[in-house]
Amino acid sequence: MTDRYAVFGNPVGHSKSPRIHALFARQTGQDISYEAILAPVDGFAATVSAFIASKGGPVRGVNVTVPFKEDAFRLATQRTARAEAAGAVNTLSFDAGTIVGDNTDGAGLVRDLKNNLGCDPAGRRILLLGAGGAARGVLLPLLLERPAELVIANRTEERAARLALEFARLPECAVGAKPDAVGFAGLAGRAFDLVINATSSGLSDSEMPLPAAVFAPRCVAYEMVYGRDTPFMKQARAAGARVADGLGMLVEQAAEAFFVWRGVRPHTAPVLAALSRGS
Repeated sequence: MTDRYAVFGNPVGHSKSPRIHALFARQTGQDISYEAILAPVDGFAATVSAFIASKGGPVRGVNVTVPFKEDAFRLATQRTARAEAAGAVNTLSFDAGTIVGDNTDGAGLVRDLKNNLGCDPAGRRILLLGAGGAARGVLLPLLLERPAELVIANRTEERAARLALEFARLPECAVGAKPDAVGFAGLAGRAFDLVINATSSGLSDSEMPLPAAVFAPRCVAYEMVYGRDTPFMKQARAAGARVADGLGMLVEQAAEAFFVWRGVRPHTAPVLAALSRGS
């Protein structure tokens, strides 16, 4: 029987995940179905249970988007190290009564940087903007790439400092650069090779008080939001940085989830190209 998957969110109608996974399945010859399911804000677990119990083929896994990643974390009976570090789950796998929670966001970001943008985080000076859930989800995979420096900058410096201290204590980060933390004012006089915007400013069109000099020569400026030219992207471009949005991360994190579920890693370049041209 056809194995079933879905993405749960609220809202979720805009999700590109069904299209992405359909392309992956066609490319790899996998017999799956994948749909988008709107869950009530206070009814994530019940909606997942109803999906599993519904008629059709066996449900093997689900993806989870805003605002349910912490709900998925709690629903999981087992979690991967990267999910534990992120404190959030975007990929659930179901097997013999076990619910395994994973977080593929950071792996997706790193793969997009390395494979699609030619920007290897190893040895680079990295500035991560924001100290919320999006930053948490990518911090461990970035640190495991062994950057020369990783600084977390946030409007509230104390929140960034707590996040940096938490991750500095992880056994996985025993070797390599320890994350540092500053408020935005503390960025004066500092320059970075890779600047990643993990704040929600791209959704609200609000600008951040970033000195132009934070973008070092040949800097890559990465906006996690996709599909719009955000103030961060405009500022980075004006400072001479190479700018990229988060569409590649979306495709790469989906490919990582597909690999977790199916044991096959799809080629992402043709899928990213199809999405970019709207086909």
